[in-house]
Amino acid sequence: MKKSLLTIACAVACSIPSPPPRSSGTRAAPRRCSRPATLAKLRERIRSDRKGLVAQNLPLTEAESKAFWPVYERCSESIEAAQRRVNRAVVDYVGAEGQMTDAYAKQIVREVLEAEADTVRARKTCFDRVAKVLPGKKAARYFQIETKIAALARFDAAATLPLVH
Repeated sequence: MKKSLLTIACAVACSIPSPPPRSSGTRAAPRRCSRPATLAKLRERIRSDRKGLVAQNLPLTEAESKAFWPVYERCSESIEAAQRRVNRAVVDYVGAEGQMTDAYAKQIVREVLEAEADTVRARKTCFDRVAKVLPGKKAARYFQIETKIAALARFDAAATLPLVH
């Protein structure tokens, strides 16, 4: 039990942004989370309890919590809807890999870029909403947490997709 809690704690710690600069002007070395087992635990935590992961890494007062979580739910829905468009384009790409034409490859790339632009717009709208209900530092911290989660998902997708032939 202690070992699994330690592993989860390490995974969560890797999702926390590095501390602010020291008074001498030097930055602390960023945390590295390179152990495959640690990353696997983090991926599982994101899939099973993303909201809990955000809650664990975003300390909120009771009043902030009451204002934030409804905004979080709406934001999650809008970002996921935009991300589904990216996913559909990727599925189209994977399904057509053997019969990929130049025209179809360009079409899929355009669809991915449009869907990613929609995702960016959704993230910006969400940040604006979060910034209205949380102090700036906490809104920025939330944005960092979501950005790190998204970066891991993008890495996983990139690692599994073959290059176009």
